[in-house]
Amino acid sequence: FPRHLRTQSDSEVLLNVFADELQQSHINDPNNDLIEQVFEACKATMEKVEGAYSVIQVINQVGMFAYRDPHGIRPLVLGKRSSVYGNEWCVASEDCAFGPIGFERVRDINPGEALLVTPSGAIISRQCVTANLNPCIFEYIYLARPDSVLNDISVYEFQLSLGRKLAKRIEEMGIIDEVDMVVPVPDGSRPAAIEIAAMLNKPYREGLVKNRYVGRTFIMPDQRLRELSVRRKLNAMTTVFKDKCVLLVDDSIVRGTTMTQIVNMVREAGAKKVFLASASPPVKYPNVYGVDLPSKKEFIANNLTEEEVGRVLGADLLIYQTIEDLIEVGKEHNPRINTFDASCFDAHYVTDNITEEFLFQLEQKGRGKRQFKSGPVGGRAQIAA
Repeated sequence: FPRHLRTQSDSEVLLNVFADELQQSHINDPNNDLIEQVFEACKATMEKVEGAYSVIQVINQVGMFAYRDPHGIRPLVLGKRSSVYGNEWCVASEDCAFGPIGFERVRDINPGEALLVTPSGAIISRQCVTANLNPCIFEYIYLARPDSVLNDISVYEFQLSLGRKLAKRIEEMGIIDEVDMVVPVPDGSRPAAIEIAAMLNKPYREGLVKNRYVGRTFIMPDQRLRELSVRRKLNAMTTVFKDKCVLLVDDSIVRGTTMTQIVNMVREAGAKKVFLASASPPVKYPNVYGVDLPSKKEFIANNLTEEEVGRVLGADLLIYQTIEDLIEVGKEHNPRINTFDASCFDAHYVTDNITEEFLFQLEQKGRGKRQFKSGPVGGRAQIAA
């Protein structure tokens, strides 16, 4: 059936594939129950669409319908609350959405599973395709809130574990005696920085004050805008940094734009030495599963060693988390997960359909136009109840 896309959103592509399969299911068996047709359409969609997706949609006369890709790359969680009208259900990307509206977490929606909430409040669940749980590990480093539990892993506890692993690496570098204090780059690195300070027996200080009215800088499209926004977003406190040797901790370093500016600001505030620690390994490869990372050539770690990246950033020393320690932390928190998607660190894409040609096309289109009308899709659901 011909369909015409009106946007460049991968969500519209997915919606049209689903709608097409639902129409085909009805034509094949018009007497079949509508709910059965919906689940059959979902199964066909999962078999056809490759990539990452967590979907919530409302279907007229059917109910709220949610499903998750067969690898479970993106999170999707079911919540419930009781009322005088009976059970009420909520689906969101993260369970941190539930508390403020009075819902409690029930469980993760499984990879390859579809779940229907009927207008009467009944729950119908079905495993549509054979699936493996391969969640994106970048969720736990950067994307998810620390008060969320995804795939039975507490994001906060995960980040604390990253701090403990990184502290051991810092000890091996032989700089502990020089470090006067540990300072996080707000907000995402705080759990790791707190644990590093505790492990190294060093004071933890808040030296960078954040302006909460400036958005995230690494996803801004223009380099000059990113540089200006860093200074507007963070203020280095002279009373904290003056005449100190500081260990700055960040959750990740992508382009390096933000960190270069921060190092300069900390030095301007009077720091004698600036050591950097990244709670994640070097980000070197594109993410094709819905995370707005730049092209490969824009990554500061592309074709540079750890020492060279440190020099470019203007730091006295840079220490990265290792990919081995990162994966080990994930498996410690949920041993049932055999493989995480860590493609932005190691270029191993769990869908096995990402070719060099596809990545080249991705880079040629540019970050601002990277949503495709065909090919793998990616994205996280919004809250729906």
